[in-house]
Amino acid sequence: MLKCDMLIESNEIKATILKLKNEENYSILLDITVVDYLKYPDVTPSRFAVVYILRDATFKKQISIKSYVDENTLTVDSLSDIYKSANWAEREAYDQYGVNFNGHPNLKRVLNHHQFVGHPLRKDYEITKGQICTETEDLMDEMNPLLTSKGYTPEEVNDLMLLNVGPSHPASHGTIRNFVAMEGETITACVTEIGYLHRGFEKSCENHTYSQVIPYTDRLNYCSAILNNIGYSKAVEEMLNIDITQRAKSIRVIIGELSRIIDHLVCNAANMVDLGGLTNFWYLFAPRDTAYDLLSKLTGARLTNTYTRIGGLEFDLYDGFADDLENVLKEVETACSDALSLIAHNRIFHDRTQDVGVIKSDFALNAGISGVNLRATGVAHDLRKDKPYYGYENYDFDVVVGSHGDVYDRMMCRFEEMVQSTKIIRQAMKELPDGPINVDAPGILLPSKKDVYGNIEGLMNQFKLTFEGIKVPKGEYYSSIEAGNGELGFFIVSDGEGRPYKVKCRPPCFYSLGAYSNIVEGGMLADAVVTMASMNFIAGEFDR
Repeated sequence: MLKCDMLIESNEIKATILKLKNEENYSILLDITVVDYLKYPDVTPSRFAVVYILRDATFKKQISIKSYVDENTLTVDSLSDIYKSANWAEREAYDQYGVNFNGHPNLKRVLNHHQFVGHPLRKDYEITKGQICTETEDLMDEMNPLLTSKGYTPEEVNDLMLLNVGPSHPASHGTIRNFVAMEGETITACVTEIGYLHRGFEKSCENHTYSQVIPYTDRLNYCSAILNNIGYSKAVEEMLNIDITQRAKSIRVIIGELSRIIDHLVCNAANMVDLGGLTNFWYLFAPRDTAYDLLSKLTGARLTNTYTRIGGLEFDLYDGFADDLENVLKEVETACSDALSLIAHNRIFHDRTQDVGVIKSDFALNAGISGVNLRATGVAHDLRKDKPYYGYENYDFDVVVGSHGDVYDRMMCRFEEMVQSTKIIRQAMKELPDGPINVDAPGILLPSKKDVYGNIEGLMNQFKLTFEGIKVPKGEYYSSIEAGNGELGFFIVSDGEGRPYKVKCRPPCFYSLGAYSNIVEGGMLADAVVTMASMNFIAGEFDR
């Protein structure tokens, strides 16, 4: 359980990580989390440990750093002045576990509401202890210091228009509240509040078996649910040191890329609506609906599919799947062609998207932004290429990059990524191997119904796996995939039992949204709306 790449004293955190950044180019802070070892007081030197996960600028090397925190002070130095991504990451660690970060500019809750008492991911917090928020927060504790730092006097602040955009607003693309200070139509300062859809994903994981967690992952990015299934199952499989079958890998690639296409269709279609182009919305949503018909036939569900299993898949491809899939791909190609024909040379579209919501590459990396939002800045980082899995290194496809990092680049990157995903799917279908879709591992996969009803061993195995769960070896592990919005990671702690001791999801939307307020400041309100749409924030993912 204590294994990590580097174990350091808490007073050495900042100096060590700063050295790693400056001397070894670990320029990306992927995630920060805390582990509560309450149940193992004799195993660890302290109840709480803070874990940092970093990646270097080549995207090839990754390192995890752990530091035990003094239980009396529960304080470590903040990294928010080194990494922009540390701001919300540290707020989440404080919110969920109560660890204080000395030097943080505004250490307050981020997922749980301001009236919440206690820290819900501590092991001694009861899962059934819900707390209701009865009063809204005006967010002036965040807005006033922000305006002061920009040189505004109290009298000048009074002349600004303070406006809430969301959380219940079509332009919010989910339950997001943006509190903005405006001079005319220009946003002077912006504060983002989330947590309206927080449902305790990580707490729920601790109280269910590893297999029972899979349906919870569907509800993260519900626009590409199967990619969440794949990311979580892959992490657990790596902890179990099992290699799924070649057929299962290929099918995961096929269905995962189809999910990526669906995600991009939703994003670009919604962005068109925010720009005033409803026709494009219908063009792009039609093939999405056809794709959901296919997924319904394959998995039994349209939106939240729960398709993967630890060790493989629930169902093999049905008869006629190849024809249905090709029909979906042709519809996607037609829809994208039709949508582009309306915008490619459209002056209004260009004026509304070009040089709007610009993200610079160095800012994106420092803020932990990944996926299309990073690639649109010109950074060719894609985990399918940089840390390939499931044979992605054998597929012929391009990493799509932009040059300016604006709304236009993000939308066009998504259009081209759909082309590349279509290319990958057709290659995978052409080379699809025969064989089983699940590994032969009785301690991991449920037995067939024939064995359950036909012999005592199968019946006992079904019973033990259902009630006790898969026994994952003790350890701490981080694994990630290239999801629809970027790097979707899972940091899992196992104590050898059938339920995970801890599951921490690293949602790509969380870090992109944490940087959103900086991106829209200085722009117009209408531009902030299309910027939000182009960054594709999914509330189920960042709120969990």
